Amino acid sequence: MASVVFTPFTLPNGNVVKNRIAKAAMEENMADANQLPGGALFTLYRKWAEGGVGLIITGNVMVDHLAMTGPGGLVLEANTPLEPFKKLAAEAKQNNTRLWMQINHPGRQVFKKMGGKVLSPSDIALDMGKHSGLFEKPKAMTEEDINDLIERFVTTASLAQQAGYDGVQIHAAHGYLLSQFLSPLTNKRKDNWGGSLENRARLLITIAKKVREKCGNAFDIAVKLNSADFQRGGFDVNDAQQVVEMLSQLNVDLVELSGGSYEAPAMQGRTADERTLSREAYFLSFAKQIADTTRTPIMTTGGIRRLSVAQQVIESNVDMVGIASALALTPDLPNRWLEAPDIEGVIPVVGWKDKTLAGLATMAQVKRQLRRLGDGKKPTHNAIALVSLILDQLRAAKLTKRYRKQYANEVR
Repeated sequence: MASVVFTPFTLPNGNVVKNRIAKAAMEENMADANQLPGGALFTLYRKWAEGGVGLIITGNVMVDHLAMTGPGGLVLEANTPLEPFKKLAAEAKQNNTRLWMQINHPGRQVFKKMGGKVLSPSDIALDMGKHSGLFEKPKAMTEEDINDLIERFVTTASLAQQAGYDGVQIHAAHGYLLSQFLSPLTNKRKDNWGGSLENRARLLITIAKKVREKCGNAFDIAVKLNSADFQRGGFDVNDAQQVVEMLSQLNVDLVELSGGSYEAPAMQGRTADERTLSREAYFLSFAKQIADTTRTPIMTTGGIRRLSVAQQVIESNVDMVGIASALALTPDLPNRWLEAPDIEGVIPVVGWKDKTLAGLATMAQVKRQLRRLGDGKKPTHNAIALVSLILDQLRAAKLTKRYRKQYANEVR
């Protein structure tokens, strides 16, 4: 008898996901020139669709070409050619796979070497210890900046719909801009966009509402939300519970619960407030707490690599299970589970003392495997962390040079 993980799930708007497994978003940095999808991404997404997931959530797609999480990222804005995104959608939706575009703005989490816009609700710089110099101090956003941002999210969502995507996931986690508005550590505003939780959530709620108005009920709208910042005095699970209830009033189709930021990379299993996370399904206890109090479907992700754990997630009253890094090394893990339920996915672990470098090395190892998949090669399970980090830094420098040359008149 097949696991509950392989049963269909009906979203609030009536659309059906064929099973409970989602390929959660990963940073790919595999865009062609002009920040567009190309052959490598087409191959990568086709492999995931063929591999048996019910839902694919793309790596983050930026709403502003001057605000990038890194070089080689995708951008979809008002004047972007749609054909490459249509092609990517066609590849990713094979095998009855549902496809959502994750849409995002990094806010203050823009590397200094990228240039461009560095915005935040307040002018509070990232505290990365000795690595703080990697980032610039952000500019506190004006009302005009906020209105422009809202319009950008709506435009990107509408273009995703035109390109054939089934929905969007609005990224309000991991310390990116919408998460910065939600957190009292980064939002010190005294106007309607700061102060109370209702005010700090106003930007996210406004964007979700306007996307629904623009795209209609048949288009899936999801939100990625921190269950907690995992920093003392930050956004916490009780805040998340209240924000999920606000989103519930808008009939949002799903909320994915994750956690952390560049300062406290809980999404890699590391916190900054000494709270201990589970070794797998890091945020399950938080997700269950919230799922038990809302009618909005909940998904959680974080280090999941075994079917037994995925099943535990669903049996905890959580509706979807998100898998990311394990699908970089075993893109057909769901299909393998159907044949051999005890197979375990592989996730790179870097235990270096320097948490920032360890986080970069972990991401570098994952991205190295994504590139291998995009090149039509098999992943390797024995990549050396230091080598992966060096290769990734060299590649990033090359892509950054390409980016800055392309937008020489716009970036600092």
